[in-house]
Amino acid sequence: MRKSLLMMFLLIGVVIHPDLWAQKITVNARLDSTVLWIGNQAHLTFEVSQQPNQKVNMPVFSDSIIGGLSIVEPVKIDTLKSQDGHILVKEHYLVTAFQDSLLFIPPFPFVMNGDTVWSKSLSLKVVQPFKIDTTSHSIADIKPVLVPKFNWLNLLYIILLILAIHGLIILLVYLYRKYLMKQPVLDSKELKLLLPPYVVALSQLDKIKEEKPWQQGRSKEYHTELTDIVREYIERVFNVNSMEMTSEEILDHLKNLRMEQKAAYSGLKQMLQLADLVKFAKWNATPDEHELSLLNAYLFVNQTKVEETKPIEELKIDESNENSKVI
Repeated sequence: MRKSLLMMFLLIGVVIHPDLWAQKITVNARLDSTVLWIGNQAHLTFEVSQQPNQKVNMPVFSDSIIGGLSIVEPVKIDTLKSQDGHILVKEHYLVTAFQDSLLFIPPFPFVMNGDTVWSKSLSLKVVQPFKIDTTSHSIADIKPVLVPKFNWLNLLYIILLILAIHGLIILLVYLYRKYLMKQPVLDSKELKLLLPPYVVALSQLDKIKEEKPWQQGRSKEYHTELTDIVREYIERVFNVNSMEMTSEEILDHLKNLRMEQKAAYSGLKQMLQLADLVKFAKWNATPDEHELSLLNAYLFVNQTKVEETKPIEELKIDESNENSKVI
C-alpha cells in the first residue's frame, strides 16, 4: 500500500513538472590536431546535441580561447537535424598559437534551464620547427616566403587584350574617317609615299589621257598638270628638287641622260619647252603637239623607271667628268 502511494505521487510530480523527464543535452569538444607548429592553424569544434525546443547558452569567446591560443576567424555555426528529431549544433573556431608550449584547454560550461553540462578538456602541443639562433638579433619569418608560379596564361590574356584594344582603335579610326568624315583612310600624299614613283606617275598620266583637257580649251591647265606630274616623278627618282627649278635647270641636272637615255631626255625636253611656251608665251599649240607632250611624258617615265637612281652628288661628278672630256 505504501509503495502504491509513492508511485502515485511520483507520477503526479512528473505530470506537473515535465522538465523532470526532459532529456539533458550532451556536449563534445574536439581538435583536428594535437600537435601544432608555431604559426599554423587548427580547428576547434564544440558539438551540442539537444532537443529542438531546448535553448542552450554556449560560452562566448572574443579574440582567444585561452591565453596563447588565438582565434583567427569568427565562429561559424552549423545546425543539423537527425531523423530521430535531435538537433546537433556545431561551433567551429579557427585557432593558432605563436609560442612553443603545451596548452591546456579546460572544460567550458553549456547551460540549459539552470542545468550546466561541461565540455571535456583538451590539450594542444605547440612546437617550434626551426632552430633559433639566439645570438642573432635579426627577425626571421615564421614561414618561408611563398613565391607564386608565373602565370603564362594570364600573360597571354594581357597580350591578347592589348592587341584587341589596338585593333579596335584602328577600326574606329577607319570607320570615323570613311563614314563620318567622308575621307579616304590614306590621303593622296600618303599613297604617293607608299607606291613606287612610276606607278603614281603613270596613274596620273592615265587620268589626264582620259580627260583630255586640251580639247576643252584648258591648254594652260593641261600643261601645268602634266609638267607637275613629271617634276614630282623626277624629284622622287633622281633626288632633284625639280619643283623649285626652271625647265632649263632640270634639263641641266639630267644632262647625263642624253647619253644613257637619249629618247627619254629628248621627250622630256620637248614636253618642258612646249609647256613653257603655252604657259608664259601664250603659244597656241596644235592638238598633235598636246598629244606628243603626253606621249613623251609616258616615254620618260617608262624608260627611266628601271634605271638605278643617282643622287645629285653623282650627277655632279658625271657632269664634271663630261666637262673635263670636252676640254
